[in-house]
Amino acid sequence: MAQTDPVVAPTAARRPVTTEHHGRTRVDDYDWLRAKDSPEVVAHLEAENAFTEQRTAHLADLREQIFAEIKARTRETDLSVPTRVREHWYYGRSFEGREYGASCRVPVSGPDDWTPPRPAADAAPDKPALPGEQVLLDLDELATGHDFFSLGGSSVSPSEQLLAYATDVVGDERYTIRVKDLGTGELLPDVIEGTLGGGTWDRAGEHLYYTTVDDAWRADKVWRHRLGTAQDDDELVFHETDARFSVGVGRTRTDRFLMVVAGSKTTTEMHVLDADDPDAGFRCWAPREEGLEYSLEHAVLAGEHRFLVHHNGTGPDFELAVAPIEPTPREQWRPLLPHDAAVRLEDVDAFAGHLVVHQRSNGLTQLRILELDDAAEDGVGDDYLVEFDHEIYTVGSGGNPRFDQPTVRLGYVTLAVPSSVYDYDVRTRELTLLKQAPVLGGYDPADYEEHRLWATSADGEQVPISLVCRRDARADGGPVPLHLYGYGAYEASMDPGFSVARLSLLDRGAAFAIAHVRGGGEMGRRWYDEGKMQHKQHTFDDFAAAARHLVAEGWTTPDRLVGEGASAGGLLIGAVANQAPDAFAGLVAGVPFVDNLTTMLDASLPLTVTEYDEWGNPEGDAEAYDTIAAYAPYDNVSEQRYPRILAETSFNDTRVLYVEPAKWVARLRERAVEPDVLLRVEMAAGHGGVSGRYQAWKDRAFTLAWMLDVMGLTQVAGSTSRA
Repeated sequence: MAQTDPVVAPTAARRPVTTEHHGRTRVDDYDWLRAKDSPEVVAHLEAENAFTEQRTAHLADLREQIFAEIKARTRETDLSVPTRVREHWYYGRSFEGREYGASCRVPVSGPDDWTPPRPAADAAPDKPALPGEQVLLDLDELATGHDFFSLGGSSVSPSEQLLAYATDVVGDERYTIRVKDLGTGELLPDVIEGTLGGGTWDRAGEHLYYTTVDDAWRADKVWRHRLGTAQDDDELVFHETDARFSVGVGRTRTDRFLMVVAGSKTTTEMHVLDADDPDAGFRCWAPREEGLEYSLEHAVLAGEHRFLVHHNGTGPDFELAVAPIEPTPREQWRPLLPHDAAVRLEDVDAFAGHLVVHQRSNGLTQLRILELDDAAEDGVGDDYLVEFDHEIYTVGSGGNPRFDQPTVRLGYVTLAVPSSVYDYDVRTRELTLLKQAPVLGGYDPADYEEHRLWATSADGEQVPISLVCRRDARADGGPVPLHLYGYGAYEASMDPGFSVARLSLLDRGAAFAIAHVRGGGEMGRRWYDEGKMQHKQHTFDDFAAAARHLVAEGWTTPDRLVGEGASAGGLLIGAVANQAPDAFAGLVAGVPFVDNLTTMLDASLPLTVTEYDEWGNPEGDAEAYDTIAAYAPYDNVSEQRYPRILAETSFNDTRVLYVEPAKWVARLRERAVEPDVLLRVEMAAGHGGVSGRYQAWKDRAFTLAWMLDVMGLTQVAGSTSRA
């Protein structure tokens, strides 16, 4: 469909602000846009939204069609697989026509009940899904009257009589904790405000531990709240004064230990409270040592209480060691799984009869089972992987709160196989499928093909790519439109996953691919180290190499290739827009970190100091300044022709401020040759975008319709026949 004549794009006034660092002079014409409370700024953002709506008005019908497709493929009234916590099965419910759903529970049938109950096939929204169902939280009721709603976490007390839950109704990720009496349904008078997420109960169920943030949005304090008292009377348990470190608090699966963890991007320190000896208070288990990262998991090996220490003290890809529960120097940690450069050990979960190790090798996630054997010298017997057949997949364990459980709840997904929940019985080594996320309308994973490809980056590094498309998409052997996603920061791995919304692209003949660029953790710690700080350019080179490899191998053409990334992935998109504009027809930048030099120069902004170890400190280090200045998207916009660009942001985002994409779009309009740039601002949302599933579907439908327009797929006949 041809676009109507374009209306005039908003023009931001140029009001130069000159700064100097390390003898380098920098002029910023649009910094005035950060004045969030200014009516002029709000008016400018609203004008951007109006312009975007006008420029995409021709896609309105397509947006509605895609939303209808997502809705038609989704079982709107559904139930999650119940998880056993003490004497109840806990689960979530969703209901047709409702945004948020409810959290519920039913009693277990007995101490040996490890088989999750199945809901009645005809469970209606106004009827219990299981006999004896108790609704703990009606999230739609809690969201009533709010434009935004997020449940930050909920935790049942050890007695299962109380529920602590946290809510955010603004989008700024500052939560309020309340406590509900599950016997009466009434709220206790306790209200804890300004927290970062939910609370952690002590073993007696008399106190809640929680964290708060400082002015730079860094989690710096852990507090203890006694039920029935005012927040002003809460006890400060731990205060982290080093601005590079953030704190958190949690309880072990055994319920014996409370742990406060203080961590920077490169260093960890843990403080432990033993519930068997509470008068001893929190004790530092191993003092921070620059560059040493570690975590603790309570286990019982050969009848002895031990800590499993997951640490990088012997190599970058981590080792699993065993140590006493008392504070122990590093030289006394005994290796259980020594460091292996070919295997990145990511985490460990301990149970009464087995250990579950989360690891990755050759770019794929793996679950490793270590069966415990009291007769063995180290308390460990058989050691093996849970095997799967697909070429590319993602597997991980979760929903395993009981220390004595004989099963491992795990999740499995591929780009074509919907999210699947299994129970693995360690005693019998049997894998039982409990549920696969339903995709309505006759969806068959066999209709799609998945591939692992490898691109050669600028320095010769081999970069993995995961790809999916319909088997009939390339019936003639020719190229197809393609959506390429990337991230590349914080050692976060963009592993293969399924998306119902993505089917609206695939079933119109497009392919989807993930470029597993450096800066992520897909190929081990080295992969992360080579995509951060002074090596950040590798991230952008890898993404451009992936795009060009897909063209060279005949999968797509530059005029039908759309790249996308969000947050730090939005920085990737902004850098690639400057460095390889000819490789793409369109680029989508979600909540993009595109003005990173300005942000990293301002230590008062949220998260800046804690991220010096990720990006560098350009304020204190001239070399770091030059490194960031060389690739910063906003600073490197030039007079050249750019792909079509859609930038999406949220007004209440505290992680990447809305001003970054606003300034970037203004500079693109100023400098680019015949720019086609749109800015879309959610005025009542945070970093994660809008809340509520229907709103999220509409939001994604907008983006997908824009992509399809760039790809030239807006008029494909029969596109909804497989919905």
